[in-house]
Amino acid sequence: MSSETLDRGLVLEAVRVTEIAAIAAWKLAGRGDEKAADQAAVDAMRTALNDLDIQGEIVIGEGERDEAPMLYIGEKVGTGKVPAIDIALDPLEGTTLTAKAMANALAVMAWAPKGTLLNAPDTYMDKIACGPGYPAGVIDLDASPADNVKALAKAKGVDPSEITVCVLDRPRHADIMASLRSVGARVHLITDGDVAGVINTADPETGIDMYVGSGGAPEGVLACAALKCVGGQFQGRLVFRNADERARAERCGITDLDKKYDLHEMVRADAIFAATGVTKGALLDGVRMSGGFVHTHTLVMNSATRTVREVRMKRPV
Repeated sequence: MSSETLDRGLVLEAVRVTEIAAIAAWKLAGRGDEKAADQAAVDAMRTALNDLDIQGEIVIGEGERDEAPMLYIGEKVGTGKVPAIDIALDPLEGTTLTAKAMANALAVMAWAPKGTLLNAPDTYMDKIACGPGYPAGVIDLDASPADNVKALAKAKGVDPSEITVCVLDRPRHADIMASLRSVGARVHLITDGDVAGVINTADPETGIDMYVGSGGAPEGVLACAALKCVGGQFQGRLVFRNADERARAERCGITDLDKKYDLHEMVRADAIFAATGVTKGALLDGVRMSGGFVHTHTLVMNSATRTVREVRMKRPV
């Protein structure tokens, strides 16, 4: 399969799949049950994918087969007809956010030609990202957060104090936050949802210039698919806490465990990315019911055509 098959029809199907998952998760928003919300999104997305005329294989999913009841890594979805595609997904990015009815929960998915998405293991990944419009290599995972802020500020033509960096609010990021603030950068903390955190760098309206920190490696692949569509930059390196996690990487076919990946090594061909808001956030409005109708807000991107669309759907309940 070539990127030519990433056509308008497939883009619209991607929107439909994430919409269905978002609506299913939203029905459990604020009810305090993370597992139930996640399961509802998984069930809805799996059913929608299996209705499509695709040969889909989950390369980024809900975990390995023995750890996930469905949408596990390696699972086949679709009717078995062409095209053959890799699928990266997170039916509910922000389970805690949804359970507490907090902002920025998403249903997200990326599609690419078979064999072109990094089969990232379910481990942590050190990440750094910025949006489009900067010289190649302006950010570097091996540089300090402070130096990356200064480099980005220089490229943008502003003082470092005018740079805003998104960071996942975790104790492990204390040194990163201190480094950023040492040069006057503004630190925008998020409680969960680092896919949205990375993608926010691509939208000037969010005010986020850079993302830095460690989070899930699978989420890194999803974010890369989005950034590829808009020309952003990303670097990541897998982080292993024990021998079991290193074994997971080896089962995924990864031999260089210290490799620093850039965006185009994680997503090696054109991709489609779709995200539907579950709860209202900086990037997307959440699902809402009004007057007997359900409303959704979806961002869908196609790197083959460099198109970015916002899709608002309204249909009877």
